[in-house]
Amino acid sequence: MAVQDHSHRHVGFHLSFPRRTGSASGPAVASETTATATAGAHALAGLRILLGFVFLWAFLDKTFGFGYATPSGKGWIDGGSPTKGFLSSVAAGPMRDTFHSWAGDTWADWLFMLGLLGIGVALIAGIGLRLAAVGGTAMMALMWMAEWPPAKHLADGTPSMSTNPFADYHLIYAVALIALAAAGAGATWGLGRIWARLPFVSRNRWLR
Repeated sequence: MAVQDHSHRHVGFHLSFPRRTGSASGPAVASETTATATAGAHALAGLRILLGFVFLWAFLDKTFGFGYATPSGKGWIDGGSPTKGFLSSVAAGPMRDTFHSWAGDTWADWLFMLGLLGIGVALIAGIGLRLAAVGGTAMMALMWMAEWPPAKHLADGTPSMSTNPFADYHLIYAVALIALAAAGAGATWGLGRIWARLPFVSRNRWLR
């Protein structure tokens, strides 16, 4: 009987993985990148439209008095003032007296309502997002100062019930407006591309 020596062989198993070549991985990576970019564009477009509806609904409710934030019969078309109730009730902050003096003024009503309408339409249509971001940020800053979240107590000494001394919804709206304008979010589900090709817009990029 012959005994064969196999000591030079290693017993075990080997794992082998297929090598990825540039031609195979390139299309897959490009497809994944495109899908991610598309999902991001859709998410921003959805945010843009929802935020636009926030501004547009505020304009409509204050104009016609649908019975939500503005009681029926108290709308702007009924002779009511969109700013008097809010500004006259400011009870804290360094601009309290200034806001009281603005409350109900015709110029304040028109500026506020045109701002709501313009920002709402711009966001929903996806046009003029840079202007909407500037106007909306200014509006949110003034409303933030009117509510003055840093105050623990109101002018009469009662607790302000502020939920956060800095980051409230006005700040979030302002940052969202800036982000939408910076990302050019009007091209998806909007008229952003058509708007950008208009001659007066292409010559004045700040109108985009």
